[in-house]
Order: sequence, then C-alpha cells, then structure tokens
Amino acid sequence: MSIEENKSDFGAGLLRWYRRVRRDLPWRRSRDPYHIWVSEIMLQQTRVDTVIPYFNRFMDRFPTVGHLAEAPEEDVLKHWEGLGYYSRARNLQSAAREVVEEYGGVMPRTKQEVAGLKGVGPYTTGAILSIAYNQPEPAVDGNVMRVLSRYFCLEDDIARPATRIGLEELAKELIPEGEAADFNQALMELGAMVCTPKSPSCTECPVGELCAGRLQGKERELPVKTKAKKARPVFRFAALIAGTGSHAGKVLVRQRPETGLLARMWELPHIEVPDEEAWDEPAAGIPLLEDGLAEDGVRIKATERIAGEAQHIFTHLVWNIKVLEAAALDEQYVADRTAYRWVGAEEFEDYAWPNVFRKLLTEYFIHQIK
Repeated sequence: MSIEENKSDFGAGLLRWYRRVRRDLPWRRSRDPYHIWVSEIMLQQTRVDTVIPYFNRFMDRFPTVGHLAEAPEEDVLKHWEGLGYYSRARNLQSAAREVVEEYGGVMPRTKQEVAGLKGVGPYTTGAILSIAYNQPEPAVDGNVMRVLSRYFCLEDDIARPATRIGLEELAKELIPEGEAADFNQALMELGAMVCTPKSPSCTECPVGELCAGRLQGKERELPVKTKAKKARPVFRFAALIAGTGSHAGKVLVRQRPETGLLARMWELPHIEVPDEEAWDEPAAGIPLLEDGLAEDGVRIKATERIAGEAQHIFTHLVWNIKVLEAAALDEQYVADRTAYRWVGAEEFEDYAWPNVFRKLLTEYFIHQIK
C-alpha cells in the first residue's frame, strides 16, 4: 500500500485509541501554553515518570511566566536540580523574560514568535502551537520519527536534518482538520507506550494492520539512525575538604563559572588528570589536586584516602571522579575566596548541585550524622 493510501486511515484510528487510553499527566489537564512549554522542555532527554514530580514542584513555585521571569536564577536551578542539562532551565527563564518584556506576559501564538524564544526549537514550537492553540503544526520528536518511519516504512536516516524536515512535512499532512492537539499527543503517546524503540508491541497497535514496516518485517530495523559518537571519558580527582574549628561539620565547596557546563552550580573542588592510568593511582593525584587548587589561591593537603567514586554522564562526556580526603591549610583564607564556601548539612539544600556531587555530599553528611 502506498503512503497516500495509508494516510487517510491513520489519523482516525490513532485518535480513537488515544482518547480511550491516554495517560493522565498534569500538563494535559489544561491547554495553558506555559504548562505545555515547561513540560516539553523538561521532557527533553528525561522520562515522563521522572518529570511529573519536578513539573508539579516547579509549577507550585513558578505558577506563571511572570513568576519564572522574576525569580532568582539560583532558585530556578534549585527547582531544576536532578533533571540535568541545566542550560534548559536557563534558556527557559531567559525566554520567560522575553515573553514578559515583549508580549506582556502572554505566550505568543505565531510560529515565528514562538520559535524566536530562546531554547525553543522546531519540536517545542510545534508542541506549543498545536497542543495549546490547536494550530495544525507538526511536533516531531524521536518518538514521532520512529512511528512514522515504521508505519510508512521509510528507510532514510533520521539523524539527517533533511529526513527530519521530510517527516515534519509528512506529519503536518496527517493532522486531521481541527484535531491538531489530540493528534500530535496521540503520535507521541503511541511512540512512548506501544511503538517503543527495541520491542514494539505491534499486536496492541491501533494502526498496526496497515503498518508498512510491520507488513515488511522491518519494524525492529526501523528507524534507520546513524550512531552518535561515543561519549569521551574524562578522569578527575576531587577534594573532600572537611572543616575544623568554626567550620567543623562543614565541607569546602566551590561555585562553577558563570558560563559553560553546569554554570553557577556548586561542586567539590576537582581537577582533570591526563588519562585513566593517572586516575587509577591516588598517590599520583595528590600533587595534581594540590597544584590545581593552588591556582585558585586555595592551599590544601591531600591524602591517598579515597572518600568516594562517582560518574557523571553528559551527552558528549563521561566524568569519572575519584574523591580524595584533604585538609585546608588556611581555612579562613579559603572562606574569603569568592567562589568557595564552607557548607554544612543545614545549608546543603540552599544550593544547587549537579547530581553527582549531591549524591557524594549527601552520603558524606549522612555518615557524619551517624
């Protein structure tokens, strides 16, 4: 069966199924474009079950675009903590400020205006316009590309921009008149719940009878996607510097730079080492760690005692972190450094931490309390 013959039967069956089985998700309980926008940004590279409590907490704290625009960045990052990819939160707040300044706090309704907001790409633009305003715009993410590639047995590489553009055009053609909001959500739902990446449940698919990929036995081969480059491993020594005297019970932490990876978040001081061989030997890490922090004006005495190991996975990097116990040689001088601070269990939740350092420090403080 040709693509043209398939198109007419696709939308109706998909909508019937979706209205029967759709999940009750908090951002689906209204057509508020702000709710839809925040949820879609949170859902990028994050599972639905993980996002739900974050979304609810975020909305409790920032119920409108105006509240988000006016909030301190540290507060926004704190409410994003654990979701990762923190540039998403920063871009979201920057765009909220654009909405307040340029559109009076009301989400715009045109494709050009929505797409012009910081951090809003083609998929998020389509999701906002279609779900909030029922405009016939496609919202093509990885789930949708997989569904369409299988249903129409399309063997073009979905990692190529030209393929994405073609799938966006196809998705737009498929939208039944006046049904953009439900149709786009139905496509997403099908990809998330039935037409899954490795084990599609073809017998449960509401449009499976006409799926060209299934009929040709290619449902597990599609979509075609060029493999991304493997994330590069990086090896780091971090210092767990416990305070004494007036700083007893506290740990020395530092704030990351204003821009770049994990910008302005807090962490244990750490340095990168050349390779895994150097990282495997704690004795080799002592001078590297001491010299690296001395460049910040922070003098420490590190030991070979390992306080913990952890891994932090980014899209393009994998941090492998080994934590060495250490002591500050001048605690008061260290406390006066602008990027450094002594933090105890009582203040811990006042700071925004990358997950890897949150885990390490939580374990340390729990052990101290015991």
